[in-house]
Amino acid sequence: MSALTHFHAAGNAVMVDVSGKPETARAATARVSVKMRPETLRMIVQGQAKKGDVFAVARLAGIMGAKRTAELIPLCHPLPITAVTVDLAPEGDDAVAIAATVKTTGRTGVEMEALTAASIAALTVYDMCKAVDRGMRIEGLRVVEKSGGASGQFRQD
Repeated sequence: MSALTHFHAAGNAVMVDVSGKPETARAATARVSVKMRPETLRMIVQGQAKKGDVFAVARLAGIMGAKRTAELIPLCHPLPITAVTVDLAPEGDDAVAIAATVKTTGRTGVEMEALTAASIAALTVYDMCKAVDRGMRIEGLRVVEKSGGASGQFRQD
């Protein structure tokens, strides 16, 4: 494993200088699950949540989150995001699966933007359903795919 890049020799936190890196097409996908009671998932799928269409609102929230990542994560570079997709779907009878993919052409990757999009979408599902299911759990947030840049392709389940 390489050294941590967000610290200089004296140990102080720094934003990594990417000015010498070439611009390349980059993409990252993050996944997360929101575990819930089966009746909560049925409510979502049947469109009966009192706050509205849970999947539509969470999708928009995830997209907005990706675009605001540099404001939330102190050492993240603001990036010209070229695409964001946030997909939500039932997973079994007791979970919502969320996948967020972010793309850019730039000097640094979009893993943090994908993780933020997935996280914000999951938090929005929780927020919209917490009145009926306070026991929901957000689980398994991870980057599952990354492409572009010097480190190349990365994939995991």
